Amino acid sequence: MTTAVTKTIFDDIEALKKELIRCMKCGNCMAACPIYNVEKKESSVARGKIALGEAVLSNDIKIDDDTLINLIFNCLVCKSCMMACPSGVRFDRIILGLRAAIAKKKGIPFVKKALFKLLKNPELFDKGMKAFAAMQGFFLKPEGEKKRTPKGFLKGINPRLDEQFILPELTRESFRDKVKETIEAKSSQATAIFFTGCSVNYLYQEVGDDLIYVLQRNNITTITPKRQNCCGMPVMVHGDIETARELARKNLDAFEKTNAKYIVTVCGSCGSALKHEYPIILEGTEHEEKAKKWAERVYDISTFLLKVIKFEPPKGKVPLKVTYHDSCHLKKSMKVFNEPRQLLKMIPGITLLEMKKPDACCGSGGSYHLTHVDTALKIAKAKAEDIKATAADAVCTGCPACMMELFEGLHRIGESCNVTHTVSLLAKSYRAEN
Repeated sequence: MTTAVTKTIFDDIEALKKELIRCMKCGNCMAACPIYNVEKKESSVARGKIALGEAVLSNDIKIDDDTLINLIFNCLVCKSCMMACPSGVRFDRIILGLRAAIAKKKGIPFVKKALFKLLKNPELFDKGMKAFAAMQGFFLKPEGEKKRTPKGFLKGINPRLDEQFILPELTRESFRDKVKETIEAKSSQATAIFFTGCSVNYLYQEVGDDLIYVLQRNNITTITPKRQNCCGMPVMVHGDIETARELARKNLDAFEKTNAKYIVTVCGSCGSALKHEYPIILEGTEHEEKAKKWAERVYDISTFLLKVIKFEPPKGKVPLKVTYHDSCHLKKSMKVFNEPRQLLKMIPGITLLEMKKPDACCGSGGSYHLTHVDTALKIAKAKAEDIKATAADAVCTGCPACMMELFEGLHRIGESCNVTHTVSLLAKSYRAEN
């Protein structure tokens, strides 16, 4: 049985005070915030939302005020403001704490609640995803290889779902279904868990294939637990901390059943959840020590290859001009930005061309691009234009969600630049050796 949870910022809004008072109202966050750069409103930026949090704590505004709720959810949680803050304000804690308080007071909207309930039941969620994959032809029409675009009637549901909206085709068989749970290396130098995340499991299975191929080439035994589930980040950013805790506990229990020494991720958001969020949301519970133990073992694939194991540099030539997009959570939470570039420079034939703002947010933000369409599209198009200006053949990133947003942004401006994952280019080089 789980013990009582320590009163964290997710459980008691009063715990936010020590973070709120650290803000000295300097406004440095304005230059970094992608939403403020589009909307030019004080309420769009961290400083404005901190003022709202202070108003809630002083009872000048109610936590369930509809205007407040709309403003608090107008945030990508990209952590850009934190990179610019001279006082080190943990704005991610503030915004997630406020959202948790809103959820506790007003509840989770029906549609979100239904989806989050599915996520808590991995078997049911898996069946639901496969059923939708089988029926996707009713809602989505083919648009090139393994891509889909919405049918006309969906535009009335959400203005983002127009003829230019494009997304990967949903697979009828999940990655974890088709891959062997344990793949032994011939002369294994380590054993690592592959945490697939939802995107690789259902949308970008080629990234998972490439990851396992790369690990095999480097003599790493790979365990892909069948019982792993969503990292919990999607529900956490919507204030449903209890569901996030349940998902975290299930993942940790799945990790405990292995003999792995490391966890490898190919998604900055998943990595951030496992490494930074689990120890906080599980503080004071029987899973706290498990969360801390496994948090120390979590690595993005690029860091794992270059700083943890003995890495075999690739030798196959990949003649491409490549630009690199820093995923927000990979750079600003996991602190991984040099390693992917080092890997790219090690691949024969690749020329790395830096864009003007490589760490500018792409505008995805989980479901933000569907709930704040106008702002998200402007952010995505600005990113696409920055990529286009490099004249690169491909844009590379370390996040499947970013891959999806980058592809759509480029599609909307008529640019055919390829979108890929860092590990896929590395695997391509290894395969080219033969």
